Amino acid sequence: MKVDGHRLTLVVEGPERLRALLDLIEGARYSLRLYYYIFEADASGVMVRDALLDALNRGVTVSCIVDGFGSNRTPDMFFAILKAAGCRFFRFAPRFGRRYLLRNHQKIAIADHGRALIGGFNIGNDYFAPPEAERWHDLGLVVQGPAVSWLVTYYDGLSRWVQLDKPGWRALRRILEESLPPQRGPLRWLLGGPSPRLNPWARTVKHDLERAHRADMVEAYFSPGRSMLKRIGRVAQREGGAARLVTASQSDNAATVGAARLLYGLLLRRDVEVYEYLPGLLHMKLIVVDDVVYIGSANFDMRSLYLNMELMLRIDDAGFADAMRRFFEQQLASCERITPELHHARANVITRGRWMLAYLIVGVMDYTITRRLNFGLD
Repeated sequence: MKVDGHRLTLVVEGPERLRALLDLIEGARYSLRLYYYIFEADASGVMVRDALLDALNRGVTVSCIVDGFGSNRTPDMFFAILKAAGCRFFRFAPRFGRRYLLRNHQKIAIADHGRALIGGFNIGNDYFAPPEAERWHDLGLVVQGPAVSWLVTYYDGLSRWVQLDKPGWRALRRILEESLPPQRGPLRWLLGGPSPRLNPWARTVKHDLERAHRADMVEAYFSPGRSMLKRIGRVAQREGGAARLVTASQSDNAATVGAARLLYGLLLRRDVEVYEYLPGLLHMKLIVVDDVVYIGSANFDMRSLYLNMELMLRIDDAGFADAMRRFFEQQLASCERITPELHHARANVITRGRWMLAYLIVGVMDYTITRRLNFGLD
């Protein structure tokens, strides 16, 4: 679909996401920039690494940044072949202290200055598996057009920051303020990062919800604060309004499921329709508010709203919003609707206590930590 001189291509199935990433790498003429939370040393990771190596060998400049915590299982030796061929490779690895809580949760691949692939998926077999494997159900978006040049500027600012001896929060804010030009038009890149208040992408969503009459959300990890819950509820309670939420029924991180279920009661009392995705593990992040669509890396939880480095694309276009709302409704066929009766039957005293503990834990700890704990909080 074309929006304001840009071509937007949705990539849904796992094998298609891998093919889209490899096509982007193979089609690069002079530069590649990648930034991922998780880059696994499995078969899919090897395919992507080898494609990057081929790009280096044909003269393409390659830069790759991975999160030191999310990718901590991937040894430096795995990336050594890229570094030896000239790849500018860095790990984002905050030291202990407040900065240790910060994660690069973004997923970005940029070819040259005109094509990018964004979304919620990392690099690894589970993110590129076919639907029948019942692994991560996710979403990618290929963006072609002038807005990608802004993303290049942003990436280069992040690259300078991760190379600092002490990459602190103030330095990050300063680099971003100095390097990022203003944006206008229907496509706007929105950022997440450490903030005492809602970060920029979350403030924009908040503003859109305050005046919306329709809101459809697919959120793998859903554990926002009470004020955001109320705003979603107000959308449903406005005259002619409707709000629908799809979240996970199962995960490799049970605490995130429990945290979301704690909040269903408040949403249901405000006429929000709540659904749980059944076939596999949900990892998607999609919001459609009236004629606006948000796609990117950010979950709708406390870490993504306040702390994690995130990237979201806001697309203000009625035609694209209609297409994404149809896509949302296709997902409902694979979901169970959570009625007040079903929620009440689940929510006994012991279970609610577990949900509450899960909510407190996922609001503070990294997803990877809570996944490893995984002590029956669903």
